[in-house]
Amino acid sequence: MSLGRDVKSAFKLGKKALKVRRAKRDITQKIAARGKLPNDTYQVGVYFADGVVNMYQMRQWYEPLQELNKKWPVLVLARTSTGASMLMDESGLDVAYVPKIDDLENVVREQPLKVMLYVNQNTRNFQMMRYGNRWHVFINHGESDKMYMTSNQYKTYDYALVAGEAARKRLSRALWNYDVDSETISIGRPQADHFVGEPPYPADDRITVLYAPTWEGDRPAATYGSVKSHGVALAEAILKSNKHRLVYRPHPRSGVVDDDFGAANKRIIDMIAEANRQDPHAHHIFDQSGSIGWQLSAPDVAICDISAMVYDRLAVGKPLLVTKPASPDAELDEGGYLSVCEWLEPDASENILAEVDAVLHNPEAQQRLKQWSEFHFGDTAPGEPTKRFHAAIETLMKRWDEWNAKAAV
Repeated sequence: MSLGRDVKSAFKLGKKALKVRRAKRDITQKIAARGKLPNDTYQVGVYFADGVVNMYQMRQWYEPLQELNKKWPVLVLARTSTGASMLMDESGLDVAYVPKIDDLENVVREQPLKVMLYVNQNTRNFQMMRYGNRWHVFINHGESDKMYMTSNQYKTYDYALVAGEAARKRLSRALWNYDVDSETISIGRPQADHFVGEPPYPADDRITVLYAPTWEGDRPAATYGSVKSHGVALAEAILKSNKHRLVYRPHPRSGVVDDDFGAANKRIIDMIAEANRQDPHAHHIFDQSGSIGWQLSAPDVAICDISAMVYDRLAVGKPLLVTKPASPDAELDEGGYLSVCEWLEPDASENILAEVDAVLHNPEAQQRLKQWSEFHFGDTAPGEPTKRFHAAIETLMKRWDEWNAKAAV
């Protein structure tokens, strides 16, 4: 048994090493074809120390950052070859590949980076945060009631751009000696201004259900993923119905920790393929596209785990079910939206069609969605979150000028 695991581990390591070698070759060729980036140009930096597996954290910021780039030139600082290569392919932003500290220091020396943005809490963030004379700003990769959203690591940054009042209250409750008023700026959800795209299924009479679970988590307190506890049963029930359509969008990390979780994910994907073979007109979807838009706005009902997907859907204001974690160790912050949400218990998954019907025709639930959307995101009118995001960056630029002037005296 141990030998089998060793062989499997060795195979995975070899496969990973091959991908890294290919990525290094690819990024070298891309940089050569592009040429050197211009010096003294970029005022906003986005630091990303991860590879492909966490690219979803950057992808949701592509469009807001592209918009920001029109006023303040934006440069992505990528530490891994796989991450840098993919960012050059798909981000629409200029990318600096900085694998070594020397590379990082060259960029810091050559570019007037006044604001550095961070989308996650990678420990390698500290390698960038050693450089003063600029604002280090946590922008996160979503709004949710996960324990991640109240990490004491918030204190590391000069500022945090948060969604709204719910985030501010959450941080106030959880963090000691943290001045929420001076160290956070509310911007709503700029990504919501870019929820676009046409659904890849026809407009028909079927009720479309989005199931967007998170991954299994890397610690007991964060076991929010429902694929193993809810997913197979609810997918089976929806796929058997000739009145419903399933859009399945699993987290890209599904199965990286728990093989059984990964097996359940694969089973759902296989079930969707078989259901479409049986009925090509059903148009069930296994969605693994890099961008997100129609997935949140188009489906009639969404089923999400405790994750940022809950709150992205909340901003849309359409019917939503939240899966109740099966693990008793999962930490729940039930002081916010989760205190009033429509829960889906594991043992209710087989009756998902009834649960979907109930939430579709519940005016009280709709009113709660509206109230909590405003609490989490403020004004969600088209364009307003983008205005607040840009205003936050402008405020930080002015504060940089003020501090720089003091330092020059």
